[in-house]
Amino acid sequence: MTTPLEILKTIYGYDAFRHNQDAVIETLCLGKDALCLMPTGGGKSLCYQIPALVRKGTGIVVSPLIALMQDQVNALKLLGIKADFINSSQNITTQNQVKQRLQNGQLDILYVAPERLLMPQTLDLLATCEISLFAIDEAHCVSQWGHDFRPEYQKLFILHQRFPTIPRIALTATADKRTRAEIIEQLDLANAKQFINSFDRPNIKYTITDGDNAKVRLLDFINTYHPNEAGIIYCLSRKKTEAIADWLNTKGRRALPYHAGLPVEERNNNQETFLRDSSTIIVATIAFGMGIDKPDVRFVAHLTLPKSIEAYYQETGRAGRDGLPSNAWMAYSLQDVIMLRQMIEESSGNELYKRITKQKLEAMLSLCDCYTCRRQIILNYFDEYVPDKCNNCDVCIEPPQMQDATIASQKILSCAYRTGQRFGSSYLIDVLLGKETDRILNNNHHNISTFNIGLEHSSIEWKHIVRQLIVSGYLKTDNEGYGGLQLTKQSKSILIGKQKVLIRQFKKNKLKSKQHNKHSYTNNNEKKSNLFEHLRKIRFTMAKKENVPAYRIFPDKTLEAMSHFKPDSLTKMSKISGVGDKKLHSYGKIFIDAIQTFQIKKETKSTSTSTPDFLG
Repeated sequence: MTTPLEILKTIYGYDAFRHNQDAVIETLCLGKDALCLMPTGGGKSLCYQIPALVRKGTGIVVSPLIALMQDQVNALKLLGIKADFINSSQNITTQNQVKQRLQNGQLDILYVAPERLLMPQTLDLLATCEISLFAIDEAHCVSQWGHDFRPEYQKLFILHQRFPTIPRIALTATADKRTRAEIIEQLDLANAKQFINSFDRPNIKYTITDGDNAKVRLLDFINTYHPNEAGIIYCLSRKKTEAIADWLNTKGRRALPYHAGLPVEERNNNQETFLRDSSTIIVATIAFGMGIDKPDVRFVAHLTLPKSIEAYYQETGRAGRDGLPSNAWMAYSLQDVIMLRQMIEESSGNELYKRITKQKLEAMLSLCDCYTCRRQIILNYFDEYVPDKCNNCDVCIEPPQMQDATIASQKILSCAYRTGQRFGSSYLIDVLLGKETDRILNNNHHNISTFNIGLEHSSIEWKHIVRQLIVSGYLKTDNEGYGGLQLTKQSKSILIGKQKVLIRQFKKNKLKSKQHNKHSYTNNNEKKSNLFEHLRKIRFTMAKKENVPAYRIFPDKTLEAMSHFKPDSLTKMSKISGVGDKKLHSYGKIFIDAIQTFQIKKETKSTSTSTPDFLG
């Protein structure tokens, strides 16, 4: 086997390349550098794995996480590829054995972390070996403005200096124009050929709502649309991840926490359980997920506002890697906005860093409170423009009604001004609603003109209005970190009546209702064929026996194809997408027998329960 297409078919079991995979692979095979942007689940790993098999030597993959390396290596070994890694999870003896195999030319692919790669002894070792290529995975980590910044990535330009004739490829699923420029500059890839694929993930349905009663609505969403499916829930704090996981367990769902503060063994066990089980929910901080290759994550939920569209896109992209319908659901609150803005102001970054971080947050807020297609906004952010609405986001399915909030805006702005611009939203709302709390009475704010003038709106409605005024830049938090709301320059035109304010109409969130619009979320929990479920049980038993995640045997998409086409020979089984030579040899007959046994039982049952002719 010498051609990429032969390898694709015989090892991976696919008939054709997707996106720009073939062009990227050809570039590397010719010994040239490449920058590859491809959506999560788009097949980035094939872009360096196949050239590493075509070219002489070992492909060196720079990967940021130990768990990611181990997962990738296990998957490659199941395909019959000679792969390994060197990292701190191994003892010295094992590390030396891997190094010896590398020097002997017995490895097709080797994974290392950037920190280890940059060690002088590692660079000296590589200089004694035949290297086919360098692949820098998760290349967006090079950007100091990014959500996954790793300073070691900025030193990887040394690969070009030490190994100028060996081709390099930088890969990522998340990079706006600024990040792409930084990747090229920091990694010395000025002459690299760029391959930028569509960022669109049409199988993901986006839904963003306010944070009112978010926990209960999240449970309603999960139970209604993903009652037995795996998902990820992101929270900002470690404490909240544990609290949400415990609460979900009391509600009958298996949920596990994941954050950097957990003991290493517990954290790894929780991740391993999530990877191997098809119904476990992981509740995590953003420390979880980079490079997670689990294809059957059916939903990603956020209970806290992400800091940027890049972070949101990266995290939601962990749903539906197999291309099947999936959901991205988020509830965010006014407090999220205030807290993130305070974090920016209080950060140790310079003014340039703060300005760019603020811009990224503002773009995220614009996505949250938009009244046009969310997918268009996400794609536009990555400089990809699509003319048509997606009809697969909450805004497209149920377009929001707009309301004139000019008078309400004048009231809240005036209240903030008359109370000294040093109080938060809850206090201002209490003043507008005429609440005679001790604090309001002590400050003598029950005697100001804005006291008790906001009774036309409830407290929740006022929070909705305040949040949109903050998002629109008419209110800002103070710089002292106390959360006091202050007027901006744009506020004046509203107060003097020269500018109208239109906001999304407040919509009360209804919980679990039979009248609930089924199109509101993507529901992938429609009943699968009995044969598909039977094959999943066979797969689960085999995965448990081999101690690997079930999707490593075959992903759901391959099982669906088997249940549809019902192959009854190895030749027919080899034509199923995702069945390569190694897996055909290892598992083909087992699944063929399972299909035939199921069919016989089905026919026998059908015959035994049919009505006799004489009774017809």
